[in-house]
Amino acid sequence: MPAIPTSTFVSESAVIDAPFSDVWHLIKLQDFSKFWSKLEKSEFVKGTSPETDVVQWTFKDGQTLEVKQEEHSSIDHFITYSVISAKPELSYTSVVSTIRAYPVTSGKHEGQTFITWTGNFSSDADASVIQDAKFKRREALDDLAKAASK
Repeated sequence: MPAIPTSTFVSESAVIDAPFSDVWHLIKLQDFSKFWSKLEKSEFVKGTSPETDVVQWTFKDGQTLEVKQEEHSSIDHFITYSVISAKPELSYTSVVSTIRAYPVTSGKHEGQTFITWTGNFSSDADASVIQDAKFKRREALDDLAKAASK
């Protein structure tokens, strides 16, 4: 049976009831285990070049991902990272993700934070991969909201 054609892009967003600085402070690849309940630990990988930030995420189900920070802006408030290795191996070739945070400056959500988490997957990612990424991002954003609101 042929694969169902699907978009290989996912985007999730949330308004977090916490000041921007409280949310932005948590968005560091090495600190994701401080808020994301699915992670056992997140730590820098030793032995990589000083110019490269590589972090290993160890999930509670035993899966590990090594993620490389591709870009970081403390001016525009985003990080972009890619998965460079996984155990067990992933069913797709690659993914590049970006998390962006914006202070809400007016309206009923003034003083809160709007955040987006996108993922661009390689064309070999199927619908189940995209759905899984969607729900994992939603869960992580919910966890981030809980951590930032403490």
